Amino acid sequence: MENKSINFIGESIQVVFDQDPLLEKKQGCPDGFIWRDEQYKIIEMQAEWHDYRRKGRSARNMQPQHAIVASSKGSWGVGRDYYQVITSVGRSFTIYFDRAPKDAFTKHSGWFLRDEVQA
Repeated sequence: MENKSINFIGESIQVVFDQDPLLEKKQGCPDGFIWRDEQYKIIEMQAEWHDYRRKGRSARNMQPQHAIVASSKGSWGVGRDYYQVITSVGRSFTIYFDRAPKDAFTKHSGWFLRDEVQA
């Protein structure tokens, strides 16, 4: 369950994994992240949710029966994986992995810090 947002941030972050993710498109919750040159260690994942709905033009380029399956399992380059985490300094954040390609040379858009939440 999502906690109440107390500060919208909406900035990209660099994530840290103790072990490399097995899958590039489903990386899982990182072990930490770097935001504004400060490193945060994640000590607990409070919640995880996924939004694999197709939006815009991509919502119209798939047969309905396939779109239903894709919205629950995901398809290449579509959706976001959200994680609500607590850091070692006691601050709670919502971070997400954007699976949409940034350009023709990048397979995904990257990681973002959505907001700080009330713990």
